[in-house]
Amino acid sequence: MYTNKGPMKKVAWSRLAVMTMLAIGAPCPREALAQTPARFYLDTLSDSNAVPLIFESINGNTNPFDPAHTVTAGADFDATLALAGYTRTFSLFDRAALAAIILPMGRIEGDASVAGSTFSQSATGFGDPMLEFNINVIGPPAQKNIPDVLRYEPGFSVDLLADLALPIGEYDGDQALNIGQNRWYGRLGMPIIWQLGPWVPGRRTTLEVLPAVWIFGDNDDYVGQTMETDPVFQLDAHLSRDLTEHLWGSLDLTWFTGGEATVNGVEGEKVDNLGVGLTLGYVINDNLNLTVGYKSTINDDDPDDLSMDGFMATLVFGWHPLLEGSRRLQSEK
Repeated sequence: MYTNKGPMKKVAWSRLAVMTMLAIGAPCPREALAQTPARFYLDTLSDSNAVPLIFESINGNTNPFDPAHTVTAGADFDATLALAGYTRTFSLFDRAALAAIILPMGRIEGDASVAGSTFSQSATGFGDPMLEFNINVIGPPAQKNIPDVLRYEPGFSVDLLADLALPIGEYDGDQALNIGQNRWYGRLGMPIIWQLGPWVPGRRTTLEVLPAVWIFGDNDDYVGQTMETDPVFQLDAHLSRDLTEHLWGSLDLTWFTGGEATVNGVEGEKVDNLGVGLTLGYVINDNLNLTVGYKSTINDDDPDDLSMDGFMATLVFGWHPLLEGSRRLQSEK
């Protein structure tokens, strides 16, 4: 366990430890590659709050608002997504837990070729809000105070994760391209974190793995037809490393398979794709954290393969009563 001699150094390091952890607990976007950002499920101080603002620019041959990744061969879609949300961390049965809500909005447009004909569609507005709950089941107990934060080391930890999307986003049954999905869907997962080396700001290294499955209800108004979608199995992996006390980077990998869509009994193709990416995160100050990343599919040569690449930027504002109180006390001295 890392220690610093001297009261001033200890206070400074405790503030650094808290503020770098506060910015982690922000709801993850359902981007086109459906990859959870690196360090998202690192536990932080209970009763922390975070508000993320997320921007994504994505292009490819599928609707980035749909985590089923249904491919339209020959399509060229371009989307701009903006997402906002709120996250609250808390202690449940002495385990670290997290609850979040995220609301997507944006624009998508593009051209698709079907039977030799090309057609254009577009959609704008609000998507389906998503609720998330996560709880740690293996690993250190919940961090309830500053000494807990200073003692915290993830070691080997395992969480249980559940997401649920509410089908209330804007939807037009007369076209296939929409921001809302007109069906219930969600995700069950098991985030796993393995700490590599010492847990010291500026030297932290983690290997994170998230196996998960997306489950979809039926869309009974898909251009006047019924669409059923098989589950999508997903595996995320991140190798992240502190570059300085405020800057970290991550190499990202995602694999997903399944999601075969059946429209009125006619079966489509399932996806089976790999995506790679790079993420950089920077702690701006006690409350603000900036993350930027780029992701792209790699095995996408065939027309029926998922082809997608996108840029994402996230600004997170996080706060905790202990940190705000400490700041006020120091300003009054």
